[in-house]
Amino acid sequence: MEVINNLTKAFASQENPSSPLHEFQSDNWKTFAGLGLPAIKHEEWKYTRIRNAYADNLVIATDAQLSAATLSAHQLPGTDHANRIVFLNGRYQAGLSSFQDDSASLVVKPLETAAGDEDAEFVNLHLGHSQKYHPDGINALNAAFAAGGVYIRVNKGKSLNQPVVIYHFTDSSNGYAFSQPRILVNAAEASAASIMETYVNIGGGESLTNEVIEICAAQDAVLHYVKIQNEGAKSSHSGTTHIRQLGKCLTHAVTLTLSGKLVRNNLNMVMEAEHGESHMYGLYLLNGDTLADNHTIVDNAMPHCFSNELYKGILDEQSTGVFNGKIFVRKDAQKTNAYQSNKNILLGDHASANTKPQLEIFADDVKCSHGCTIGKLDEDALFYLKARGISEQKAKALLLHAFAIDILDQIQHEAIREYADKLISERLSFDF
Repeated sequence: MEVINNLTKAFASQENPSSPLHEFQSDNWKTFAGLGLPAIKHEEWKYTRIRNAYADNLVIATDAQLSAATLSAHQLPGTDHANRIVFLNGRYQAGLSSFQDDSASLVVKPLETAAGDEDAEFVNLHLGHSQKYHPDGINALNAAFAAGGVYIRVNKGKSLNQPVVIYHFTDSSNGYAFSQPRILVNAAEASAASIMETYVNIGGGESLTNEVIEICAAQDAVLHYVKIQNEGAKSSHSGTTHIRQLGKCLTHAVTLTLSGKLVRNNLNMVMEAEHGESHMYGLYLLNGDTLADNHTIVDNAMPHCFSNELYKGILDEQSTGVFNGKIFVRKDAQKTNAYQSNKNILLGDHASANTKPQLEIFADDVKCSHGCTIGKLDEDALFYLKARGISEQKAKALLLHAFAIDILDQIQHEAIREYADKLISERLSFDF
C-alpha cells in the first residue's frame, strides 16, 4: 500500500532523537510496522473496514493556516469565555488557543514539553495506557506521531470556572487530509472540570481523523466530557477516549455522532479505585451510507464501584450502526453495580444495527445487567399523534426527539445542550 510508504516518510521526517518522546514514538512505530492496519478478520474490527479509509491518496498533515474568521465561525455557542484549545491537522496550535482560567487552576502545554519538565513523571507513567485495551495498529500509529499533542492539567483542589473546549480542524483543501491529535489529561485530586471536543473539516474535501485522548481522574475529582462528531459525509473518524479513575471520583461522558463516512468511537472507563462512579451515554443519528461503530469497555478492578451506560441509535436510509459494549468485573471487584443498555430505531428498510452487549464477571457478589433492542417507531404512539391532527412527518419527529432527549439531557453545559438539541432537531425536521 502506497499509504504505508507515505506514513513511513512522514514518520522519518518528524523523528527527533533529542525529544523526550522519541523512545515512546519509536517503539510505537515499530509496533505499527509489525501490526499494520486492522482488517475485518480482527474481532474488534469485524464490522468496520477501517483499512478502506487509509487510501493511497491520503495526504499526511502539512503546514496550514487557520484564520481567525474560520475559528470564530465554528465556535460553539455559549463558549465565548471558554478555555479554548485548537488543533490544526492534528497538531496543537498554542498561538490560536486561549485560556480564561489562570495557571493556578489550569495548565496547558505541548505534550512534548510536558514529557521533559516537572510533569515528566506523570507523562511517563500514564501516556499510552490505552494500548492495553486497544493493542492495534491504529492506536500505535497515533502514538508514533504524539509529538504534536497537548498536555492538560487541572490542578489539585481547583474547579475550572469555564469549560475546556477542544477544536479539531482538518484542512482538506489540498486533498484527502489525515490528522492524528493526541491528548493527555491530568485531573488532579479534588479537581472539577468539563472537557468538550468538536471536529471540523474545512476545505470541502475528504478527511480522516485518528485521535487518542487519555484522561486520568484522581481522588475526589469530578470530570464531565462531551464529544460531538459532526464532520460531514466526506469525513472518516477513529477515536479512542480512555478514562481512568485512579481514586474515588465521578466521571461522566457523552458521545454524539451525527455525520461521517466511517466513524469508530472507542470509550474506555477503567475503574481502578474503590467507590468510583461512572456514566457513559451515546447517541448516533445516521443517514446515507454512514457506518458508526461504538466500542465501549467498563473495567471494574476494585470493589464498590457503580457504572451506568446507555447508547441509542437512530438509523435511516442505508446507514449502519454498531454497538459493542463490554463490562469486566475482576475477581476482587465485589459489590460492583454495572448496567448497560443499547437501543436502536431503524427508519429505513435498508438501515441495519449490529449490537453486542457483553458481561465478563469473575466476582460473585455483584449486580450487573445488559440488554439491547432493535426496532421501528411505535405504531400505536404514531397513530395516537396522527389521530390528534399532527402530520405523520411531525409525529415521527416528535417520537424520535423524545427517544433522543434523555441522552441530550446528560450534557451539563446548557448552551452546548441546546446546540446539540438544535442539531438533532434540524436533522429530524422538528421545529422546536
